[in-house]
Amino acid sequence: MGKSKTDFFNEKQNRLASYSKALSHPARIAITIYLIENGNCSCGEIVRVMPLAQPTISQHIKELKSAGLIVGIGRGKGNVYKVNLKTFAKFEKQMKNLFKKIKKIR
Repeated sequence: MGKSKTDFFNEKQNRLASYSKALSHPARIAITIYLIENGNCSCGEIVRVMPLAQPTISQHIKELKSAGLIVGIGRGKGNVYKVNLKTFAKFEKQMKNLFKKIKKIR
């Protein structure tokens, strides 16, 4: 079996791509901003303010969780979600490094 194309890139490159991919949909940006502005929220709370169906919101939450950008915390029978500040700090650092490299070629 051949290597996955991601195997040709280092961990930081793959991680930056994962964060970027997770935020590459406007609904995921909106969910992330909502969590930043409102703190811990359930999927149902997010559904009430977004123009999307619950299964669609759940899928977007799954993508954000998979990238580590948000975390789910068990509460009663369900979960609440919050932004993972540590992951966003890593993402910010990697983006700053990328933009530093871009500035060098100007």
